[in-house]
Amino acid sequence: MTDTLLLASILIPSLIIAIVFHEVAHGWTALMLGDPTAKELNRLSLNPIRHVDPVGTLLVPGALALAGLPVFGWAKPVPVIRQRLKNPRYGMMAVAAAGPGTNFVLAFIGAVLLGLFGTPAAAMAGADLSLFDLALVYFISINIFLGLFNLLPIPPFDGSHVVEGLLPPSAARIYEKIRPFGFPLLFILLLVVPYVFPQANIIQNVVLPPVLWAMGVYFEIAQWIAGG
Repeated sequence: MTDTLLLASILIPSLIIAIVFHEVAHGWTALMLGDPTAKELNRLSLNPIRHVDPVGTLLVPGALALAGLPVFGWAKPVPVIRQRLKNPRYGMMAVAAAGPGTNFVLAFIGAVLLGLFGTPAAAMAGADLSLFDLALVYFISINIFLGLFNLLPIPPFDGSHVVEGLLPPSAARIYEKIRPFGFPLLFILLLVVPYVFPQANIIQNVVLPPVLWAMGVYFEIAQWIAGG
């Protein structure tokens, strides 16, 4: 029980910070590109209460952590009205990319702190870590995972908006038609397919390898900052 509470005390704050900054980045980018909807609804605040979804921010990540699975979650989406953006097509791309981009910046900040005040060599070696180091490793990994996971080109993830903006207009209109089916498709890909075909687990086979690669890069940055 003590280990579970300790893990929760590390994971929950890290996840809340990652998710809240992710959502606020969407809102601020939309505001800069012409859509003040998030500001009008007071969703540019860093107050977690304005963004936390009890299920997506707390229950689902907690259950995944206890099950030993990769931890991810979601918040209440920051509202963005595409038509209010100065350039709706490319504006939505920028708004979508801002969330994952912020997570990568947060992971970088975590790596800097690990390099300045922690022991990155232990993190790279997978050795026993101090509580401070462990917290930073989880903070870095959660932000990397959240950033890369949201770049999947599946509605309603941010990656779907990026893909839609990159496609020719005619193809983008066809692609947009699958958006209402995003959540059922996500459920099938993340839960049903791995259950029926374990070797086709999208998280293990698609998301996790780049997450592990990126963690190695951030640990190397931390090691460089530490002076060696």
